[in-house]
Amino acid sequence: MKDKFITVGKKSFHISKSSFWFLVGFLIAGLTLLSIAALAFQYNYQEKTIPGIFIDNTYVGEKTKEEIMYIYEEKNKTIGNSNFTFTYENETATASAKELNIGYDAKLMAEQASELGKSPNILSNFFIITNAYLNGITLNSSYTIDEARLAGHLAPFKELAHKDAINAEFEIVNNRVVKFSQSQNGTTLDIKRIKSFVAERIPDIIQSDKMQEFQLTLPIITTEPEITTEEANEYGIVEKIGEGTSYFAGSIPNRVHNVGHAADKIDGTLVAPGEEFSFNKHVGDISALAGYKEAYVISGGRTVLGDGGGVCQVSTTLFRAMLDAGVPITERHAHSYRVSYYEQQSPPGIDATIYVPTVDLKFKNDTGNHILIVSDFSPQEARLTFTMYGKNDGRVSQISNPVILSQSPPPEPLYEDDPNLPVGTTEQVDFAATGAHIQFTRTVTKNGEILIEETFSTRYSPWRAIYKIGTKQG
Repeated sequence: MKDKFITVGKKSFHISKSSFWFLVGFLIAGLTLLSIAALAFQYNYQEKTIPGIFIDNTYVGEKTKEEIMYIYEEKNKTIGNSNFTFTYENETATASAKELNIGYDAKLMAEQASELGKSPNILSNFFIITNAYLNGITLNSSYTIDEARLAGHLAPFKELAHKDAINAEFEIVNNRVVKFSQSQNGTTLDIKRIKSFVAERIPDIIQSDKMQEFQLTLPIITTEPEITTEEANEYGIVEKIGEGTSYFAGSIPNRVHNVGHAADKIDGTLVAPGEEFSFNKHVGDISALAGYKEAYVISGGRTVLGDGGGVCQVSTTLFRAMLDAGVPITERHAHSYRVSYYEQQSPPGIDATIYVPTVDLKFKNDTGNHILIVSDFSPQEARLTFTMYGKNDGRVSQISNPVILSQSPPPEPLYEDDPNLPVGTTEQVDFAATGAHIQFTRTVTKNGEILIEETFSTRYSPWRAIYKIGTKQG
């Protein structure tokens, strides 16, 4: 019985071995035949696209590369004069589809279609050929655009939009900021988005029989500086919190000198959190010894020549910056009478006088961060600006328009003999000004809470004109 089992087992093994080799032979023969068939098919279509190939809705099977290219080169000739209009700020330029060489990429499409089913992989070729024959294979169109021509149309805009990012500067010497500039973001055209906009509309241009108009406001990219204002200093000074400006057209040269000289004393001042700023302390001595020149000042009820005339232009300007910054103003005094300089491009009543050492201009830094005061003095524009930098804590300062509550005319002119002037000479040394009671308010809020609510009320005295009459003989 045992011998019989062994005999049967050997027989089964012999049959299984035979079947295996039969299958192997069959597969080899099948692959050989498949290879021969594939090679024969490839040979037959080596210069043509295999059957069943479409590009979009156009049948390109069994066509040569040259025939496919011809089809799409002819289509390119019929593309309409669609236009792209590019706008940046107030500048506009138009480019037509023909100018940008927009059309079908005939060469690429012909090559892609012709290569299907002709790779070195026999099984892959068989699958592609069978699928094309039974179901058809559709390729998507490829398009061309002359990017050099597009860049040429965008070049003027690129130059207009380009701004280099600027690094912040911050340098302190002897507790005074001697170099400060805020960082500034740069800008440049977003070329990638512009190209995408044009490319996305190429199918519509090519497949449409009608002229089309496309408009694009050119997008820009913001570029960051390497050093931001916040990174440049450790004082928390990151942004503008207040600004004030005044003008002094018509000032004599000595007065202009004094304005610039006093402004330079304030420029670069750092005010620590909780510190009270004093104008007089930072300006110091106002005399010829301190570099000031003679210009008109108010003294003893008269306008006379004196050292430092014009310094009140500086205190007035800083007062306006303090108002705008929303900081508490702990001391301020108005002038005795209305001064025309302080009403250049400004309503009346927003001025501040100083007189060292008794009459001062002060504010307290309650922002919780350092404040930096920077001056911008322009004698060419007859302008002075103070900007206060720090960190905005959310406060908002609202200043009402000054209201003139009452006015009074100036007194009659005063004529005085002057033995230092030749006979027949008349010189005006003081100018008439209307008296007025002027009032404005300031409200400073933070997160809906009122921090400061105050009224600035000023009574300007009427001021008479004064003339000097020459009495000097010979």
